[in-house]
Amino acid sequence: MKTFHRLAAIVLMASCVAIAAPKKTPPAAGSGMPRYGMAVYSDLCIHKDSGEFGGQRVTVQRFAEVDTVIYEYTAGGLSWPLIADDVQIAPHGDKMIFTVQVEGEEKTLSGTFAENGSTFVLDGGHCGRPDVPSRLGKVTDFGRNPPPCKPCPAKNAAPAEQPAEQPAVPHESPVRPAAPESRSA
Repeated sequence: MKTFHRLAAIVLMASCVAIAAPKKTPPAAGSGMPRYGMAVYSDLCIHKDSGEFGGQRVTVQRFAEVDTVIYEYTAGGLSWPLIADDVQIAPHGDKMIFTVQVEGEEKTLSGTFAENGSTFVLDGGHCGRPDVPSRLGKVTDFGRNPPPCKPCPAKNAAPAEQPAEQPAVPHESPVRPAAPESRSA
């Protein structure tokens, strides 16, 4: 009988340990930025003719208390790093929205993390086209030189009612200040 009680106690303890053990769940499909850590997303490149940078870079830092974003873009040369305000990352880490101050004007940028966090798709602004998102790859080799810039794809013919646009600058930043709006009261 004593052996039976010992065996029952061992089985009971093993089942308690199995129940109390933390369960490791695989990341959800489409999950992006992990809850803690740091990642740099960039599409920076070098223009062959001028040797200047093109593109943009987003650095995301996730801490227990707060998430921070540092945003950099090019306008002939690489901008000063802009510290974002009001950073919001979705609970699953698949979407992000943040606000930056550009030349005294507040701009809100948003995007989604794709390919299990290896790409950040920044909404609008690629090649000066607000309907085309920019795809920023996750930087894994910080010693690698930026690749040469690729030319912007040709635009489709504009409808007759819209005025013709100026030629797009490759990797133009989506945070360009907008033309002043006329407001009526």
